[in-house]
Amino acid sequence: MMVPRVIKTEEQWKAQLTPEQFRVARTEGTEPAFCGVFHDNHKDGVYSCIGCGLPLFRSDSKFESGTGWPSFFQPVASENIGIQKDVSFGMVREEVHCARCETHLGHVFNDGPRPTGLRYCINSAAMDFHEKGVKPSTETAVFGAGCFWGVEEAFGKLKGVTATAVGYAGGITKNPTYEQVCAQTTGHAEVVKVDFDPSVISYSELLKTLFAIHDPTTLNRQGPDHGDNYRSAIYFSSLEQETAARTTIAALEKEGKFARPIVTEVALAGPFYRAEEYHQQYAKKHGGGFCHSLP
Repeated sequence: MMVPRVIKTEEQWKAQLTPEQFRVARTEGTEPAFCGVFHDNHKDGVYSCIGCGLPLFRSDSKFESGTGWPSFFQPVASENIGIQKDVSFGMVREEVHCARCETHLGHVFNDGPRPTGLRYCINSAAMDFHEKGVKPSTETAVFGAGCFWGVEEAFGKLKGVTATAVGYAGGITKNPTYEQVCAQTTGHAEVVKVDFDPSVISYSELLKTLFAIHDPTTLNRQGPDHGDNYRSAIYFSSLEQETAARTTIAALEKEGKFARPIVTEVALAGPFYRAEEYHQQYAKKHGGGFCHSLP
């Protein structure tokens, strides 16, 4: 699947990453040997980019190098990895980075095991890990579709949805207030966090509802509400969610479901900030004040 490049400002990266992740991933730092969370990880799964969620390495290509950093003899796909010459610290090395968002990962050396003879020496802070076969009883989805009052009401009615909360995501300000978000100075979208039971309702079914209750072709606008806080957005937390989102959008475009192109933002989920309590379950509390409805 072809996906767009991820380009963010320094402020946006700092809002998404921890200080240590930012130091390693965005300033080409290196974590101390034997200190990373994945150097001694022996679980079966996939390591993905901390910046954009792109799959990077599988556990079956990981080996014990004795260096103190997670080491792999090959990536998930060569297209997912970028390599460039690094002449820092008086050495000539090959720096490795994510091909989609240019997150610095580490370096690659020619002293690895067969069949490649390569050793990708990677910082734990630059990666996330998704264990294979682990099926949580509850999953979480984060959607933006205009004013979050109506979005929460629509998803809260679905069988299999166990909890909902409205809040803010995708911005640069920590712990933003509703007034700040509405002033369009924080970069956040109004979103709904949906907890659901995947044995009852699938993520794809949630996406079907999302595209039925709002217009995904209007940039930074839903009906009379306009501004980047009202943008259409999908914030995924796994490769499966991203694949489902992009596949759904491609199918809708192909069938000509909408007269104009879909402009929904699809991005890796960052921090979710719960909105003020008076916004939670607004429709149930007041019996109105929203414009979304189930199809």
